[in-house]
Amino acid sequence: MSMQPFLDAIQSGASGDEIANLPIPESYRAAHVLRSEQTMWDGVASEDKDPRKSLHIGEVPTPELAPDEVYLAVMASSINFNTVWTSIFEPLPTFGFLDRLGRESKWGARHAQDFHVVGSDASGVVVRVGSAVRNWKPGDRVVLHCNHVDDQDPSAHNDSMLAANQRIWGFETNYGGLAELSVVKANQLMPKPSHLTWEESAVTGLCGSTSYRMLVGDHAGRMKQGDSVFIWGATGGIGAYATQLVLNGGGVPVGVVSSESRVKLLQAMGCENVIDRREENYRFWADEHTQDEGEWRRLGKKVRSLIGDDPDIVFEHPGRQTMGASVFITKRGGTIVTCAATSGYMIEYDNRHLWMKLKSIVSSHFANYQEAWEMNRLIDRGVIQPVMSEVFPLDQTGEAALKVHRNQGEGKLAVLCLSPEAGMGVSDAEKRDRIGEDRITLYQRHARGEL
Repeated sequence: MSMQPFLDAIQSGASGDEIANLPIPESYRAAHVLRSEQTMWDGVASEDKDPRKSLHIGEVPTPELAPDEVYLAVMASSINFNTVWTSIFEPLPTFGFLDRLGRESKWGARHAQDFHVVGSDASGVVVRVGSAVRNWKPGDRVVLHCNHVDDQDPSAHNDSMLAANQRIWGFETNYGGLAELSVVKANQLMPKPSHLTWEESAVTGLCGSTSYRMLVGDHAGRMKQGDSVFIWGATGGIGAYATQLVLNGGGVPVGVVSSESRVKLLQAMGCENVIDRREENYRFWADEHTQDEGEWRRLGKKVRSLIGDDPDIVFEHPGRQTMGASVFITKRGGTIVTCAATSGYMIEYDNRHLWMKLKSIVSSHFANYQEAWEMNRLIDRGVIQPVMSEVFPLDQTGEAALKVHRNQGEGKLAVLCLSPEAGMGVSDAEKRDRIGEDRITLYQRHARGEL
């Protein structure tokens, strides 16, 4: 038994009842890592680790469905940095996460396996619902957000990202989205934007929601109209959504990129104020232990030459390499919002420039259900576009992960799971035409060298 009957039913426009009557297979194809191989990279430098060797594509057993979950036929997914981290077992193997979840409850125990199905994004079709699911039914076309929380924890009810047992689905849980089938909590589901393909709609959940919380939501940047926002990596997975949110929200983005090609892409997105970091050759660290304040000042002067002032908000995610500069260039009374530390998490900055100028550093991590829903609504309205540049088949998940690991991809890389080819899944072609094919496919056209 395979997932082929579900694909046939979805493509033929079968009813929800017809889909619900199809038998769930005992196993399904998925991208996964193995517990037995979690020491395979011992002694290997991070940059030399190859996800193609650790990410396996093969059959895994189908878990039992909990009352608050659905089975999802996954049409497409995408690569996030957490998939890369899992594949190279950094900063630590994720099997420890699965074992802790396994100790929480009967349903949690399903996750503690000797394999870990990865992937924190997905678009697809609901094929079965648990007995406690109210708002979704078989046949519904959905996208996901990856916040996995238990509503029995009181700390989850003010802001679910504060829940003591908050997890990222597909990274700190098993049965993620890089597979033909997945197990998903009902409170992870959102309506699929009707004008997007399966793969376009599969690249927005994690990165788009992260950017929304950082900038727009009540818990971090609280950007208002007219705010100037300095964005590191402005064409990357989260930076590109941040750039669009600033433009859509009446702000002034200043985008930092690292090549002439990315300058053109950022300008095509509508960002007028662009800094090519490679051309400017900023060196914020004089050596391993000493930062160069002169370089901070040079960057600040460059920003003021573009917008006439210091930025109200700095969208910070590189971490160690850039945090000193970020704190320095932020406007007096402004905000540095941080969600990651891709260049190192032991950061240093001159605290005098923070406390004496009344600046704030605010932390932000993914997004709660409401924030993810609001971001998805903006995407469905067509005011925020997917930033998908390339599409890979499920069998080449390792290739896609390697490209992200080496920072060779632009924006987001999608993976076809059950969908047999790219370009499928659009249910409102008129809406797509109204929004504009060129706007929706900007990143794909850039990848083809058409800009």
